[in-house]
Amino acid sequence: MKIVAFGASTSSTSINKTLAGYAANLVSGAEVKVLNLNDYDVPLFSEDKEKEIGQASGAKEFLSDIAQADALVISFAEHNGSYAAAYKNLFDWATRIERNVFADKPALYLATSTGPGGAASVLAAATVSAPYFGAKVKASLSIPSFYDNFDMESGKLTNSSLSSQLESAIDKLNSD
Repeated sequence: MKIVAFGASTSSTSINKTLAGYAANLVSGAEVKVLNLNDYDVPLFSEDKEKEIGQASGAKEFLSDIAQADALVISFAEHNGSYAAAYKNLFDWATRIERNVFADKPALYLATSTGPGGAASVLAAATVSAPYFGAKVKASLSIPSFYDNFDMESGKLTNSSLSSQLESAIDKLNSD
């Protein structure tokens, strides 16, 4: 199974990218590609800009990388209760090329934050909208207080309850 994973953030120290990569690598025998959203250069979306340049090359590359996957693991960063602006911008460009951005792939949706809310608001929004953009969300999980529950040195979740929940979510990703 080929899994494409990414954190919906452009932070160089993204805890969501860390979580997505960690979760994807828990899938036994999977070939994992972790995307860095900074690799997809797109200008700020507007219809005027779209008329000027056509399809943004970064959005085409993003869609191409997603097309290579059998499954997706996405962890959403939350900025003021919503998507991170850079992710939303890339996503908006991608939907102008292909509304079915996630290409009917099975997906595991995650979110985390440093606080107790665990980015649950953005995770809920992403999960509800997923079917409109071709994601078949098999499971979703919010990880609160990331640094209290994830050891950066060992690169592992330390909270046994959250680990069990993540393993259960991964099992669902593998199911039909």
